This record gives sequence, C-alpha cells and structure tokens, in this order.
Amino acid sequence: MNDALKSIDDPLRDPPEVLSVAPLPPEQVVKSGVMKLEQLHLRFSNGVERYYQRMQRGRGAVMMVALQDRDTALLIREFAAGTGRYELVLPKGRIDAGEAVLEAANRELMEEVGVGGRELREINSFTLAPTFMGHETHVVLVTDLYPQRLEGDEPEELEVIPWRLDALHELAAREECTEGRTLAALYYVRDLIERGFVDV
Repeated sequence: MNDALKSIDDPLRDPPEVLSVAPLPPEQVVKSGVMKLEQLHLRFSNGVERYYQRMQRGRGAVMMVALQDRDTALLIREFAAGTGRYELVLPKGRIDAGEAVLEAANRELMEEVGVGGRELREINSFTLAPTFMGHETHVVLVTDLYPQRLEGDEPEELEVIPWRLDALHELAAREECTEGRTLAALYYVRDLIERGFVDV
C-alpha cells in the first residue's frame, strides 16, 4: 500500500485535454444513464401550487473514510470534469445493482485505492443538492486495511494521499479540495473519534 501513496507536494500531472464540449440533446438528457428528470406538481398546505423539476433517485453512492491509522484518512487525487481540474477527495462510487452499501464501499475502495477493509461501518448519509436531486451518498468508515486491488473504470491510476485528521483546516483551505461531501465526512469522522463514539 505504501508504494501507492504520494506526497501532497508532488507536482500535479497535467489535466486531460478537452477535445470538445457540447450540450446533450434534450432526449439524451432525459434518458441518460447519469440522470433522469421528472416533474412534480405540488400543492402546499396554503393551497399554492407549483411545478418542480428533479433528478430521479438512483441506487445511490458510497463514500469511504478509510483510516490508515486513528489519525490519518486516505484521499485520492482525481480529475473532476465539473471543475476541470484534479481534486483531492475521498474515494467514492456508485452502488451497483444488487450490491449492499458495505459491499459497494469495499469494492470501490479496492478499485480506487488498492486496499480493502476488514471493518466497515455506515455512519451517515449526505445529499448533494436536495432542492432538485434525491441522490444519496452513504458515508462508510473503513478500518483495519489490507492490500487488495480490483480493476475499476478509472481512466488512469489514482494518486493516494494520506491526510491527518488534525489538519483538516489546511485541507479545506486548499484550492484543489472543494468537494463538500469529502470535507463534511472527514469532519464528522474526526468528531466521532474525538467524542469516543467510534473505536478505531
């Protein structure tokens, strides 16, 4: 596992080249595997009616706080198409059909980080933008790590970055860490540990 770890100060690799950007045709947006849109017609208790659009809820996703030790979580540096740059994030991924949350978490961890966990606990779940999305991310605390790699769908090998939980303020201040779920999950786990609610 240590061979895969990179220093946070290593120079970032060049981002991938953007070959084109074009809006999806409306029929592809609605039928895409990434998002399915639906419209809600609601009547509120005061009688006012409104139409809302939302993305349909899928199977959800998992995000893993994998602890190398009591004080250190493993991050990955991954290209984010939305921001167009590499971001420091917790490993995460979609739950496949028929998978349980913890099963999906261990599989994604093996694919993205090259480790598995003997102890996995779902500790919370977060939404992204509940005003128009029902997408739910299950946060899984993973301990007792062991080397194990599975082939995933990543286009390149992901850099693994160990980050101390007592330096989260430094992580939050970095331009390359803007993923809100990552920061929320890390602060939440640190709080659970400090208050003795989880034994690691």
